Amino acid sequence: MFDSASLKEAIRAEAERLGFVACGFARADAVPEAGAALKEWVAAGRHGTMGWMEERVGERAHPQALWPEAKSVIALAMSYAPAQDPRALAAEPEVGRISVYAQGADYHKTVKKALKALARFIVAAVPSELKVFVDTAPVMEKPLSAAAGIGWQGKHTNLLSRDHGNWVFLGVIFTSLELAPDPPAEPHCGSCTRCLAACPTAAFDGPGRIDARRCISYLTIEHSGPIPHEFRAAMGNRIYGCDDCLAACPWNRFAAQAQANRAFLPRAELAAPKLQDLLALDDPGFRKLFAGSPIKRIGVKRFLRNCLVAAGNSGDAGLLPRVRALLGDEDPVVAEAAEWAAERLQPAAPTAAMQPLRSAGSPLGRRASTKVTRITAAPGAA
Repeated sequence: MFDSASLKEAIRAEAERLGFVACGFARADAVPEAGAALKEWVAAGRHGTMGWMEERVGERAHPQALWPEAKSVIALAMSYAPAQDPRALAAEPEVGRISVYAQGADYHKTVKKALKALARFIVAAVPSELKVFVDTAPVMEKPLSAAAGIGWQGKHTNLLSRDHGNWVFLGVIFTSLELAPDPPAEPHCGSCTRCLAACPTAAFDGPGRIDARRCISYLTIEHSGPIPHEFRAAMGNRIYGCDDCLAACPWNRFAAQAQANRAFLPRAELAAPKLQDLLALDDPGFRKLFAGSPIKRIGVKRFLRNCLVAAGNSGDAGLLPRVRALLGDEDPVVAEAAEWAAERLQPAAPTAAMQPLRSAGSPLGRRASTKVTRITAAPGAA
């Protein structure tokens, strides 16, 4: 028979065995102020086009609104610390930069599998009800994890700790058990603002204040329309997500790569993929390349849009044939990105090879001509 203290220690030991690097406990109602802040953030429109966040903001704000039986929260972290600084690839414009978290196996599956195993362990030890969550449910993992003491929310809004930096995936278990809460984590950022200064699109307007509409991770993953022109040059060769604010954090020097779950080690073909190859992907090729990856979720069209922006920023005229091949894409967002990239790679008058695509008599020609005029005048398009 377990008492609360011994049960918590047993859970921590099992969590470590399953690959988690941190485990903490909090009351389900521990962070009411986080829910209020979230509602304010959404009301200000800073969530952009993430309608799914707005639709379930009430459930996200309060764990017991999602599941009334929740009494305690078990917060867990799994490391994906990289071996190298991901910013190094900025010097290689011919490749696409994929966020570290997406270079290996889909973390949703890996973390959820471990959460379910831990849940089975808990129920076997003490019959109870519980629910497990990664980040696909309306749960505020970061504030709850901070309340459970496994880290604090840095000025870049992400969870970080003195032991593991900010390279962690979070998982949460809601349980009907009354478990004694751990002390919340104290912030240790001090006067440091490196993460805020590192953002290439100035998405932060203060510590803990992010406007998703300016964030490259949001723009390349969640946003389905054209990338706003003012952010395209700043995207550089980032084609899925952005690690700059995370990589800038000094606490990462304590994040041992050896502690990272092996499932998250980068796949060779995703560590530094050539834009030349990515721009040639069709839907079957995209699905094959990104099988088992979180990237698969955004679909080939959104991915090609991102790659075209990177191509336009590359200065590599050798990419023009691939870019031109997408000028007539059926998806207008892809076609517009191709036009923008072609203009960037060859700013002079259209060549004979491009002229037929811009003929005034074709629907594509009329659309392309109109958009090129607009692009030329748009801020940040130079």
